[in-house]
Amino acid sequence: MIKIKSPQQIEQMKAAGALSKAALRLAGTLCVPGATTLAIDTAVENYIRLHGAVPTFKGYGGFPGSVCASVNEQVVHGIPSPAVVLSEGDIVSIDTGATYQGWVGDNAWTFCVGKVSEQSRALCEVARDCLKAAIEQAVPGNRLGDIGAAVQELAEENGFGVVRDYVGHGVGRVMHEDPEVRNYGKRHRGVKLQVGMVIAIEPMITMGTYDCETLGNGWTVVTADRLPAAHYENTVAITADGPVILTTDEDGPWCSMEGGAR
Repeated sequence: MIKIKSPQQIEQMKAAGALSKAALRLAGTLCVPGATTLAIDTAVENYIRLHGAVPTFKGYGGFPGSVCASVNEQVVHGIPSPAVVLSEGDIVSIDTGATYQGWVGDNAWTFCVGKVSEQSRALCEVARDCLKAAIEQAVPGNRLGDIGAAVQELAEENGFGVVRDYVGHGVGRVMHEDPEVRNYGKRHRGVKLQVGMVIAIEPMITMGTYDCETLGNGWTVVTADRLPAAHYENTVAITADGPVILTTDEDGPWCSMEGGAR
């Protein structure tokens, strides 16, 4: 069942969104050669708790981390570890969630570690632009298929794949609510978007095949061909005035793609 939020509730959700964005921005500053994904996780958890919130991912379904840190061919749900050391040329997708005053903010970004290949940078830029194109479709009267089609069309016309096995979702007092928000589909199809819906739009774009596999840890999803993937996400409210990005802080809704930069 899709849960419609009142204007007052959407305003309340902005605080959780801002905190989650600030935590994501902090994570990005730490994505430098030699950093471990566990160090990034620890810094983000401390930051979220310092601000009176709870890391949404910690313990969710048994997930051990406060962030998902997915490097190169890892699409989503990378487990932070002291053994995963970032290297020059890596790309790393960081997904952060903060639960504050009963509401969830959920967002993700893919950061470049040092100088990356032209192919990896192009992948990240297109995936980021897919997110922007999808958000533009998040208006009352459109349908979920318009969001998915916007992602799929832009990714595929640039030669990239769109993950089918994992999707966006509704967001509210829990991280995953109805509806599913696919990153592929046909325009004018699917659930009609209504004022008061809040959804996480999160394109997962691959350099090669969109087929995925799950590693033996039961969490980490990788591309079947082991080519890189990029993941971008914002939490978005559908309003009469158009889409409102809730995961935005004083510096705005968009992070730098450069690891080490604010």
